[in-house]
Amino acid sequence: MDDKAYRDKVALVTGAAHGIGAAVARRLADGGARVVVADVDAEAGAAIADEIGGLYVLCDVREAGDSQDAVEATVEEFGGLDIACLNAGVVTGGSGQFDVESYREVFAVNVDGVVYGVQAALPALRARGGGRIVAVASLAGLVPVPFDPVYGASKAAVVNYVRSFAPLIAHEGIRLNAFCPSFTDTAAIAGFRDFIRDMALPVMEVARVVDAFESVLASPGTGECWYVQSGLPSEPMAFASPPDPVPANSA
Repeated sequence: MDDKAYRDKVALVTGAAHGIGAAVARRLADGGARVVVADVDAEAGAAIADEIGGLYVLCDVREAGDSQDAVEATVEEFGGLDIACLNAGVVTGGSGQFDVESYREVFAVNVDGVVYGVQAALPALRARGGGRIVAVASLAGLVPVPFDPVYGASKAAVVNYVRSFAPLIAHEGIRLNAFCPSFTDTAAIAGFRDFIRDMALPVMEVARVVDAFESVLASPGTGECWYVQSGLPSEPMAFASPPDPVPANSA
């Protein structure tokens, strides 16, 4: 990577205290960006921010006001916003048992967190004349996931939100894309490791996933949903279209 790829850019990363979010924050900072680390884990988030010379902000993405506060803190500290990586996410743990509280938690973090994050970022991106938003979804949003259907449903919602909303802001120079990695070696897969092992599924290194994230960030397209699979090049998903409607008066 060009070590100046993100010079003069300001980035906000949610869920940046651990895993993919922390790795994205580090990569952006290595590329010259000034990075705001947003997370509910104050100790770990502040440590990442200190490490990369960034700013930590407490942000519970379930709350619309927290996302707005995070963007406002970003603008106040660094003068604007160019890149928003909406990464915060949770899983149910793969117990197979439906639980109302877990269901609401997963949708609040995974779906509300993206929608609130996009809406909060838009004014700051417009003030810059455009920018980039990447919503971290999952391969689980593109394929059935019987071992965690609630998580899969939440990520499918993110995928369709991105595809549906991106065209509405494209004329403003704001590109909105989704990033859909498969199993990645982070704490998020702790509840699925037995399943992954039993199915002999590959687990990707975080660095490989962040390489793919940079491809999404650099893409000139919008409304794209990039899959990230072990051993395959990352590229936008090609979605099938339903059949055309048949006129009511057709024979």
